[in-house]
Amino acid sequence: MTSEKNVMAIVSFYPDRRSIEVPIGATILQAAQKAGIVLETPCNCVGICSKCAVRLDVDSLRNISTTAPLSSEGASTDHAWVLSCQTEVLGDIAVELPGPEQSGTIRILSYGLMRVVDLDPCIKKTYSEEKGKTSVFALDRLLAEEPGDTRTTNFGVVVDIGTTTMVASLVDLSNGQEIATASSLNPQSLHAQDVLSRIHFAAEEAGLKIMHSVLVEEINRLTGELARASDVATDSIYEMVFSGNTCMLHLATGNNPSSLGKFPYIPLISGGNHVSANRQGLNIANSGQIYLPPIIAGFVGADITSGILATRLHQRTGTTLLVDIGTNGEMVLARNGRLCATSTAAGPAFEGMNISCGMRAGRGAIEAFDVAEDGTIAVKTIESAKAVGICGSGLLDIVGELVDHGVIAGNGRFVDPQKSDLPVPLETRLIKHEGKAAFQVAENILLSQKDVRQVQLAKGAVRTGIEFLLKDAGIEAGEVDRILIAGSFGYHLQEKSLLNLGLLPKVFAGKIDFVGNTSKSGGQAFLLNLGVRDEMAALVKKIFVIELVGIPDFDKVFVRCLGF
Repeated sequence: MTSEKNVMAIVSFYPDRRSIEVPIGATILQAAQKAGIVLETPCNCVGICSKCAVRLDVDSLRNISTTAPLSSEGASTDHAWVLSCQTEVLGDIAVELPGPEQSGTIRILSYGLMRVVDLDPCIKKTYSEEKGKTSVFALDRLLAEEPGDTRTTNFGVVVDIGTTTMVASLVDLSNGQEIATASSLNPQSLHAQDVLSRIHFAAEEAGLKIMHSVLVEEINRLTGELARASDVATDSIYEMVFSGNTCMLHLATGNNPSSLGKFPYIPLISGGNHVSANRQGLNIANSGQIYLPPIIAGFVGADITSGILATRLHQRTGTTLLVDIGTNGEMVLARNGRLCATSTAAGPAFEGMNISCGMRAGRGAIEAFDVAEDGTIAVKTIESAKAVGICGSGLLDIVGELVDHGVIAGNGRFVDPQKSDLPVPLETRLIKHEGKAAFQVAENILLSQKDVRQVQLAKGAVRTGIEFLLKDAGIEAGEVDRILIAGSFGYHLQEKSLLNLGLLPKVFAGKIDFVGNTSKSGGQAFLLNLGVRDEMAALVKKIFVIELVGIPDFDKVFVRCLGF
């Protein structure tokens, strides 16, 4: 045991081979965060999700204090699993991290439906032979003068800042071509997983400083990666476009997001403007600037503005519904030129979190699941690796297929295999786990009754938002002509899963398009054409936003939408 006089301890993480010194009493999770190691904490460190579990050997077990030991390895006491968020460090310890399938990189989508726009960027260059210099302008404002003719080196970057992931795109402003993309996890998740947690964390000055600095550092890393891969100098990048939800844009520009955490959820910033890249600490041209697309509302952000732009939602004839499915379900209904938007808190289930065998979309995650008529099952994993967990798209597939084949009843409960007429392959997978009903998806991977409830809550939230948009428009679901599913998560879903679950009405069958990461592709349109900036700034002011909080019959509609 470390002497009481010692106030610091060394935590060594394996197999990463990273060591960090922390004060006695710090948690293993805090040590991991300080070391830059991502451990999932979807329950926000309450100690109920078990996603941050790590393994300790017998010597390390003597140097901790925990209220949450999970299990020992069989009859042996040489190792034990503990929750890192609930375990305090009392001395030097060695921590074994989860396998690379759980702690490594995840699949991040960069493709998005692209609106073709005329090439008319904000940043323009003119060369004077007389002076032998190139002038760099933003609109009519002179940003810089450069020696020689540098007109062919004019670049911009779009950064899609998601709550979980980030995608950066390097664009040549002289011809409009995307040169390269790079992606990563949003490092803010080391400190707070979801939007509400980040609003709370950043409400204090110290928390806001952390959230802003780690994000800027990651944007600089991605920008540097793009520049090196493309042999582009970072000081030839003159403009960035930040596309993301309202909270992310606050944090990316160092603005306190606390007003988003309380009714009436008024943003401190509205977008549609530039801020100095240099003042934000971004490593691009000294005179570089950041453009923030117009924000629609507190929980309907600039990422949706970019989505509207990329899909030309406001210019489509008939009735079109745009839905971005994720932790926050954001949706816009366009009908006869009128746009109405709302958002719902779907929770982390769509990302595979708060699910007993859930995980991010990494190697070995079950991403697709099909049941044949005879009950036989086909499972597809990312990179065709051995199944180690279930990601969001796989989760919706599994529950949707089990609902469609009668394994899960309309009320969300597993049926009694003794009283059902299920095919043998399905019946034998209905088992008891720790005394409760569960479905065996694959070896060592179960879907519990609690998991099904999480899916019900998430899909119920999204469906409720859709129902209120339809009600506002005074139309039935069958009158919607087209449904556009946006976002990285949504792109990997199957239409039949969305319909089987009831997340979307059955009458939407055959009308659904998956349009991908329109936050990024819409951001590229903002980067390449000045005119669309004015166009969208004017449009956003006309979008009617439904705040679901406080609507008298919200609870009634939500409960109705829980059923499968």
